[in-house]
Amino acid sequence: MKTEQHLFTQRNESCPNFSFSPNLILAFGERNFLSGNTTLENIKQTYPNTIIAGCTTSGEILGEKVTDGSLALTAVLFEKTEISIARASIEDNNNSSDKTGVVLAQKLNHNNLKHVIVFSDGLHVSGTDVVRGMKKGLPENVTVTGGLAGDGADFQQTFIVGENGELLDKQIAAIGLYGDAIEVGFSSRGGWDSFGVDRHVTKSKGNVLYEIDNQPALDLYKSFLGEQAKDLPASGLLFPLSMRDKEEGEPVVRTILAIDEDAKSLTFAGDIPEGSFVRLMKANADRLINGAEEAAETSMEGAKSNAQLAILVSCVGRKLVLKQLVEEEVEVVSDVLGKPTITGFYSYGELAPFGFINRQCELHNQTMTITTLSEAA
Repeated sequence: MKTEQHLFTQRNESCPNFSFSPNLILAFGERNFLSGNTTLENIKQTYPNTIIAGCTTSGEILGEKVTDGSLALTAVLFEKTEISIARASIEDNNNSSDKTGVVLAQKLNHNNLKHVIVFSDGLHVSGTDVVRGMKKGLPENVTVTGGLAGDGADFQQTFIVGENGELLDKQIAAIGLYGDAIEVGFSSRGGWDSFGVDRHVTKSKGNVLYEIDNQPALDLYKSFLGEQAKDLPASGLLFPLSMRDKEEGEPVVRTILAIDEDAKSLTFAGDIPEGSFVRLMKANADRLINGAEEAAETSMEGAKSNAQLAILVSCVGRKLVLKQLVEEEVEVVSDVLGKPTITGFYSYGELAPFGFINRQCELHNQTMTITTLSEAA
């Protein structure tokens, strides 16, 4: 595997001349920077046979740096691994994220498929349903990681990168990696602390939460936030919910994407099943950085060789908490993994298994999620 990277900070820059012809270019950029920008189209014209994939972000990761208002580009040449890409619109599938996930899985499921990396619209898609659909369409031994596109802390519009470098909304892209030469590691960890008592979800539908303990969800949540309630939904990134669908189940984190003052409801990036249990969460910088370190350590479990490329998907809520310390969570991951090539973005949701033992993909929020890739010598 060969990799090269370039950070674009000026719009409509010419394509860099890579020292090899890549078969994949990962592109992560801020929405306003990419809108009306011809950089990705220029790259596609220079490398017409190269797959370009990526999405808009809430912050770009390249090496050990985190930037805003830029385009982070990573060129990859897989020398022993076949790759392919599939894209699908949720509007073409009756606005069903589940069905779209199945369609993508079926497009990729051939020729010794080993792993799938997903980049999805971040506002019009249920990440939970995308994962559910892909599980239906993929063999059990195929693992899935990825993330939901971001839009800073604005929550206005998100895009994925299209075949010709254009921006596509309400769509999902999935990259398939094939063969025995590719080795994949993965993990997802948070670092947020739950507080208060468990509360019962008494009314919900999909990813919309209406009632907690038979009280309007928005009113109860506002009472938790106090003065910060006026800044919803953005302030909700600082106070996610820990959710368990079973009393003995492993909790996942859910982040608010929108509120409805009339319905007194909260809309989350993933499902909040009726009958589940939720607790409010908060964080401090040290705990989040420790969570990133743990994710890196877990991603190495079962690895036969060192990571050559690491794709990091971390939540925008973590970035807002860490502020000027945000690069520290990337640096600690780099140190643990032995300083591979690193790229990634800050997201509205993360897709990954918890680790090597529990290999079933889940939608996470407020986590550092890591996918490591290497090819056998």
